Amino acid sequence: MAHKINPELCVGCGSCMSGCPVEAISEKDGKCVIDSSKCVDCGACAGQCPVSAIAAE
Repeated sequence: MAHKINPELCVGCGSCMSGCPVEAISEKDGKCVIDSSKCVDCGACAGQCPVSAIAAE
């Protein structure tokens, strides 16, 4: 299962994008989003998020 970013908590800082080894995260409307078809469920992004907006689905 892919990880998911909670848009209510995301502050759009981009920290997760730099932590993603497969470039599955992009920015849309000021928030970060994960492309589940690219996500390898490694959890690296969750460790990078300063507001704990990322969790496994």
